[in-house]
Amino acid sequence: MDTTAPHGHGAAPVRSVPDLSLGAGYLGEGRCRFRVWAPSARQVEVRLVSPQERLVPLERRERGYFAATVEGVAPGTQYLYRLDGERERPDPASRFQPQGVHRPSAVVDPAFPWEDGAWCGLPLSQYVLYELHVGAFTPEGTFDAIIPHLDDLKDLGITAIELMPVAQFPGGRNWGYDGVHPYAVQDSYGGPEGLKRLVTACHQRGLAVVLDVVYNHLGPEGNYLGEFGPYFTDRYRTPWGFAINFDGPHSDEVRHFFIENALFWITEYHIDALRLDALHAIFDFSARPFLEELAVAVQEQAERCNRRAYLIAESDLNDTRLIRPRELGGFGLDAQWNDDFHHALHTLLTREQTGYYQDFGLLAQLVKAFREGYVYSGQYAPYRQRRHGNDSRPLPARQFVVFTQNHDQVGNRMLGERLSRLVSFDALKLAAGVVLLSPFLPLLFMGEEYGETAPFPYFISHLDPGLVEAVRRGRREEFAAFAWQGEPPDPQDEATFLQAKLDHRLRHQGQHRTLRAFFRELLRLRRELPALAYLSKDHLEVTGYEREQVLSLRCWYDASDIFAVVNFSEAPVALALPVPAGRWHKQLDSADERWEGPGSVLPERLDGEAEPVLSLPPRMLALFSREAGT
Repeated sequence: MDTTAPHGHGAAPVRSVPDLSLGAGYLGEGRCRFRVWAPSARQVEVRLVSPQERLVPLERRERGYFAATVEGVAPGTQYLYRLDGERERPDPASRFQPQGVHRPSAVVDPAFPWEDGAWCGLPLSQYVLYELHVGAFTPEGTFDAIIPHLDDLKDLGITAIELMPVAQFPGGRNWGYDGVHPYAVQDSYGGPEGLKRLVTACHQRGLAVVLDVVYNHLGPEGNYLGEFGPYFTDRYRTPWGFAINFDGPHSDEVRHFFIENALFWITEYHIDALRLDALHAIFDFSARPFLEELAVAVQEQAERCNRRAYLIAESDLNDTRLIRPRELGGFGLDAQWNDDFHHALHTLLTREQTGYYQDFGLLAQLVKAFREGYVYSGQYAPYRQRRHGNDSRPLPARQFVVFTQNHDQVGNRMLGERLSRLVSFDALKLAAGVVLLSPFLPLLFMGEEYGETAPFPYFISHLDPGLVEAVRRGRREEFAAFAWQGEPPDPQDEATFLQAKLDHRLRHQGQHRTLRAFFRELLRLRRELPALAYLSKDHLEVTGYEREQVLSLRCWYDASDIFAVVNFSEAPVALALPVPAGRWHKQLDSADERWEGPGSVLPERLDGEAEPVLSLPPRMLALFSREAGT
């Protein structure tokens, strides 16, 4: 699919619609080609609703497709597909739903005055991700309202904005994982034009844009795809209902629908990377899996557009096949979220041991996460009551995304508490250091950099009372394994959504301002010290002292060498550490008064010829760099 010229050259969009494109492809000069896959229908017509109502039959093509080129159709024209002369439904590949998920679709002109002509993307190793929810990030809850904050994020050291799903969902508030129109940009966020303005603003500032997409299920309300064809299968079940049909009869066309969707975001919206939600809920036993086919298609499209484009997986399986190269039997995705790193770090910070956290809690597990990636690489996991994962040691560090918080790990707590509500200020600084000094791709969740205190609970705005009650019941059942006390916030109540809104004023106040400055300094060091900028597990030594709860870290590249020590204990620790040879200069100490700590007791310089006894205050992190020539 190639609906725009390669924007690496800054050319204006070309209104051309490939033979296999789906939806309403505007051709210019009042012409529009409609194409829909509807093998379950004998007859399909497009009913043009506005500005002048008329009914146009579509011609049946091979393999259940219907298509026609229609004159006198302008951008903004609203339409529905009529199936077998009876039911009228929105377009499964609708580009815009101006009146919500149940109402007519609208024709969109893909032409846009892009101003990112010099942008070709960033190397994946340079990604510092910032995940945000469009509706909760600002009071306005729109794409345009994000733009004034981009300079601040750039100054912080962020290089990539990651948007939670923006595909059209029911109502005006939702996490985005209940989307039912995968091609349509949420109307309440600002629609197609709003998203394009945000992307071009990011690229002008050197920021990449990552979009979260959901290819494992569709939401329940406004989901009409099953009336057009066998998009779903009852042979498998996901936690959210029927699975997508990726390997049964007619699955070629289902795959085409979702692969074209990925290419659509990359091409028409200039998105730099897609985060693929919950791949453990994609069931596909075909000889050539959907995910492998998707990876090939995205790579080829990026090359045609003279750009970089990446696929970042989320999966609960700890299965390296997702990100192994195809020539080594993998699917060829570019990177993966690493929940094991989060769980190992979270349990050391909070001492929580309920739910899936019962599989974690040892410092040795965080050490393993640093060295390898996965903590569970084939051994027995008590919470799962089975062996879990496979070996991630051979995979490069740049293929793992790590974090202390994200929408899942915050929002899937019963009250949606952020880490700022669970641990001390010193522990927040320590957590930031562990993630940002790791050799992996770091991700921050919106507001984390200044210790935002607003919760991020789950919220919806469904119209079906029965569905709303089912969601409430499901949330209560989900928390049973954690033994949390109390009642979860009502996801349907607008107040639940409003309390998730960020208070950006905090970043200028007290400890919030200090924490943001600490994040900024960590990101500066990560960027400027080659030993930290070079992401490699092979240039890394990590040692854990379980009894003392102390971790030491050394990484090096070329002439750059750093040494760090982290005290997870809530008590002071005096420990003789084997400091590597040379003389070491202190670059950062979270206990410094500058960072509102109790005051540093570590020397400004360490001599690696000896094995000094270091006095470490509770919950602290310090970083040293080796002096040149030593």
